[in-house]
Amino acid sequence: MQEVKLVVNYDDYEEGIRMETLLQDLAAKPEAATLESLIIGDWGQAYENSPQEFKDTLIQLAPSFPALKQLFIGDMESEECEVSWIVQTNLAPILQAFPNLTSFVIKGSSGLELEPLQHSKLEELVIICGGLPKKVLHSIASAELPELRKLELYLGVEDYGFDGSIEDVLPLLEKGRFPKLEYLGLKDSEIQDEIAKATADASILEQIQILDFSEGTLSDEGAEALLASEQIKQLKHLNLSYHFMTDEMMERFKQSGMSVDVSDQQESDEDDWRFPMLTE
Repeated sequence: MQEVKLVVNYDDYEEGIRMETLLQDLAAKPEAATLESLIIGDWGQAYENSPQEFKDTLIQLAPSFPALKQLFIGDMESEECEVSWIVQTNLAPILQAFPNLTSFVIKGSSGLELEPLQHSKLEELVIICGGLPKKVLHSIASAELPELRKLELYLGVEDYGFDGSIEDVLPLLEKGRFPKLEYLGLKDSEIQDEIAKATADASILEQIQILDFSEGTLSDEGAEALLASEQIKQLKHLNLSYHFMTDEMMERFKQSGMSVDVSDQQESDEDDWRFPMLTE
């Protein structure tokens, strides 16, 4: 797959280079017509500048990228910008500008909006962040994504943007909301036990094949509900890696006959606090 990543580092930005210019230069090249994957990394001081700086340019140039299937906005390492500092904006208009996209990945949730979230061909939606606002959860729950097969959400913690509760997650556990959904990732959450218990008898289990609760604060409390669920046992795979389960609970999963990942066991701190893998 033909792929290009565009980055404006700190020095480039200080010298006046902007993402809009990089996009225009790319659109003018012959390979733009066959480009299938575009990754936008740091757009220059992303801790205070949002994609609004180049959003209109990307939308205007969309016809120059007719073969684009995959788009990633915000692909940057912590050395470039901590995930919780990445400033986003309403990215739904960008998604709508590329009608042939099948994969849309977003990193960072500060200021993020997805309204209205509609796309006839999108198969994969991934949001990587330290805290997902409930407003975005609501937009996803009411989205029109008939071809969606994979939904992966980093829910995170309150200190870095998650302002919701289990009530804001429940609509995503309803069967048929996304008729073709096969993979559901509700991960990196400080309420992982609550999510596990709510999912154990949720109707979504009748249609998905892979359930991903990795990178969160799952303990024996939530794990017990998963083990007791006959529908959970029918899944093709259950990802519980990075967790706070006891050795005994891990062994029960290993003996369950399920395809389950219980690697990367964590320990609570001295005050019994449990933290998801990705926060700041």
